[in-house]
Amino acid sequence: MSAAMDTESTYSGYSHYSGHSKKAHRQGRDRHKSPRSKDGSRSEKSVTIQAPPAEPLLGNDASRVEEGQDDNWGETTTAITGTSEHSISQEDIARISKDLEDSVGLDCKRYLGLTVAAVLGLLVFLTPIAFILLPQILWRDDLEPCGTVCEGLFISVAFKLLILLIGTWALFFRQPKADIPRVFVFRALLLVLIFLFVFSYWLFYGVRILDLKDTNYQGIVQYAVSLVDALLFIHYLAIVLLELRQLQPMFTVKVVRSTDGESRYYSLGHLSIQRAALVVLENYYKDFTVYNPAVLTASKSRAAKHMAGLKVYNVDGPGNNASGQSRAMIAAAARRRDSSHNELYYEEADHERRVRKRRARLVVAVEEAFTHIKRLQAEEQQKAPGEMMDPREAAQAIFPSMARALQKYLRTTRQQQYHSMESILQHLSFCITNNMTPKAFLERYLNPGPTLQYDRDRWFSKQWTLISEEAVTSGLQDGIVFVLKCLDFSLVVNVKKIPFIKLSEEFIDPKSHKFVLRLQSETSV
Repeated sequence: MSAAMDTESTYSGYSHYSGHSKKAHRQGRDRHKSPRSKDGSRSEKSVTIQAPPAEPLLGNDASRVEEGQDDNWGETTTAITGTSEHSISQEDIARISKDLEDSVGLDCKRYLGLTVAAVLGLLVFLTPIAFILLPQILWRDDLEPCGTVCEGLFISVAFKLLILLIGTWALFFRQPKADIPRVFVFRALLLVLIFLFVFSYWLFYGVRILDLKDTNYQGIVQYAVSLVDALLFIHYLAIVLLELRQLQPMFTVKVVRSTDGESRYYSLGHLSIQRAALVVLENYYKDFTVYNPAVLTASKSRAAKHMAGLKVYNVDGPGNNASGQSRAMIAAAARRRDSSHNELYYEEADHERRVRKRRARLVVAVEEAFTHIKRLQAEEQQKAPGEMMDPREAAQAIFPSMARALQKYLRTTRQQQYHSMESILQHLSFCITNNMTPKAFLERYLNPGPTLQYDRDRWFSKQWTLISEEAVTSGLQDGIVFVLKCLDFSLVVNVKKIPFIKLSEEFIDPKSHKFVLRLQSETSV
């Protein structure tokens, strides 16, 4: 209870701190601001961490600051509030409506294909049973007695249908992972083959058995058994075409992200372009680091800063056009090329120094915070019941001591948009529950992880566009290039065929391993 009260008082102190001491902190910091600051407005910026239930970002877009700010920006007021503000523009409304329309069309296409497959599957399973029951219903008195042979065939049909039902459920009725732009060719061919096969059996059954009212009931039952056997063979063919054919690696694909050039290599079998695109996307979310546009804005702002420092004077009068100014700026930028690499070197060195410093501060703060947590044993829980806390309360109790160091490190490494306060508290509670070390807690923040590690709202792209010069239903070939494009970036996929390897054998006789020791006068042996 006391620990929980301390937690509440800590959070309440954070909430009211900005109202009473914000002005005093600003005045004190103006007197002692770092010489690295260039203007007074840059040192007066504050950061707001917004609490759940709205799950805002740890660094909101409205409070993002440029890279050139001083190292003491985090010493300003930090306020934790319980409310959040959201805004939406006309572009967002248009995009949401378009996504809704696309999702409705995709759902209709998905359910239409599933309905056709379900109806055809029901027809397949009811056909053998109908073949056996229709003679018993229509001309039961005229049928020849079958006896034990037919009973054995009934048992055979029942178990074969059960095996076929389980195999069909395992192969076809699975939760779809994605919506592809075109039909799956092999699956469509199998459905057409099954339909033609069942239609042929029904046609023969209607002409030779129903019209003539065949009295040989044993032959009718064997006819139904042959249908079930043929369906089992078709199911085996489906396993070969849909599952086994793609297992052997035949191609190597290189996937490059267009924005930062990060690349990976994967081995694929005989797949169509659209199915290869699905495999690439599945591996992208687990292998590629999360896309961070804030890292790319640094280089763009650096180039813009260099171009902004150039001044062009029109000495020929106002009649000269703008192309001359453009050429003059390009020529001046070329003359400054030799000195710009020095600026880039010192900027990167300064950034690495700040990252190492704030990383060290974060590690020390987290290690000190974890020292205040102790797991109680069963006998200790009975002695002090009033001081016990669950993992969530313990995480809330130690989080304020590490919040500022973690926030400053995430801002320096430009990761603040991927970690909300609620996600950090959940991860901290998870680490406390499983008795994990501070190093295990920091692993998520010190090393940028794969895309799936973060919340889906931060990275998930609902719509991907497949761009290919070849038909997306055609198979992979050597030299094919296709692009997977989303809103912010694209993945360029280059396909290369695995070369044919010729391996020869050379036999070495074990008795040929004989050696002679050569002694010379100047050796020590």
